[in-house]
Amino acid sequence: MADETKTNATPEAPGGPPPPAPEQTEQAVIPGMDGGPAPSGKVIDLSDVRAEADKSGPEAPPEQGAAGSVTEYTKQEWERPLEEIEAEQKKPRRGRPPKADRAAPEAGEKKPGRGRAPKAKAAPSGKADKAPGKSKRAAPGKGAPPTPAKEEAPAPPPEPAQPRDATRAVKEEVVYLNLSDLHPFKDHPFGVRDDAEMQGLVESVRSGGVNQPALVRPREGGGYEIIAGHRRQRASELAGFANMPCIVRNMTDDEAILAMTDDNLRHREKILPMEKAQSLKMQVEAISHQGTKMEGVAAGDVGKRSTEIVGERNGMNYKQVQRYIRLTELVPELQSMVNEKKLSFTPAVEISFIKPKNQRFIAVSIEGEQASPSLSQAQELRKLDKDGKLNGDMIDGILSREKKEVDKVIILQCERARQ
Repeated sequence: MADETKTNATPEAPGGPPPPAPEQTEQAVIPGMDGGPAPSGKVIDLSDVRAEADKSGPEAPPEQGAAGSVTEYTKQEWERPLEEIEAEQKKPRRGRPPKADRAAPEAGEKKPGRGRAPKAKAAPSGKADKAPGKSKRAAPGKGAPPTPAKEEAPAPPPEPAQPRDATRAVKEEVVYLNLSDLHPFKDHPFGVRDDAEMQGLVESVRSGGVNQPALVRPREGGGYEIIAGHRRQRASELAGFANMPCIVRNMTDDEAILAMTDDNLRHREKILPMEKAQSLKMQVEAISHQGTKMEGVAAGDVGKRSTEIVGERNGMNYKQVQRYIRLTELVPELQSMVNEKKLSFTPAVEISFIKPKNQRFIAVSIEGEQASPSLSQAQELRKLDKDGKLNGDMIDGILSREKKEVDKVIILQCERARQ
């Protein structure tokens, strides 16, 4: 070729081995370096060429020949863009692509980690995309106002229950029955007293008759048993009537007990403590006998559940129902004292746990000492009875003692609080 690299040859010395050639700087004649035709024979230092190539950018390494000579570039190759030459000389590598060729993640996009895919978070609508690198937390009170939460529509009111038909399967009529055919309910807990309240009822019946018919049921021995209407029957008798209006209904014993106690507890103005205690006990027993299906209640809790039902029927707590029922365990003498307010309710509940024999001694001691036991004294009597140490002398000694200072302090504090 005309443009091959030229080297200075040294002639061999006669009569001996040729001396080593001095190191020569590689030079090449490259035409067209300045864009025009280069004069032939122009010598250019390759170090200057490499320095210029380093300034302009990466350059493809020169191809080495077999003898290590540098291949000369033609004018046409130097006129081509450097990027095009680099693209041709790059060869695709096997395996995964180089890092430079991998797609760089967009701004704001997180690098996916191993494992399950990250949850996609929906960007809030109506907000412009933030520039990468300028994302800052908005200061409180600045920026766009928070989006108000959507108000949930109020739930529609429940539809009112459809009225039930009150018509009974068996037709009932009001009939007038003779007073001699009407008998009081067996074990009726409510007394019929000829008091001022009864006198007012008598005057009402005498002037206008009985406005509300009595409820009765057929009796096995003949006649009818009064379920609700004992006081009306007595008022009709005192007013001089021979009969009274009644409704005859066939009822079981438990149904009759519930109807009788409900009517008296809700309509009587004055009820004695023992009357209420007996009626609540009858209600609990009637509900237990009915075998009411109670979902989610163990068989052993049926009794407790019955007291809860009775309490709901009468607007009371079930524990209060249990305390009233405890009064029925008192001997008759002490029950009378409870009705006469000679024995307070809470001490009476404590005394109801004492053996009946000792309860009678307590009743005698209360009459003799003319003193009602306090709660602390009743608790002491109960403890001695449980230990088998209670007798008449100890009862008299306890009731004859003055009330404890603790009881006096409690009473004084209550009086001061009321003031």
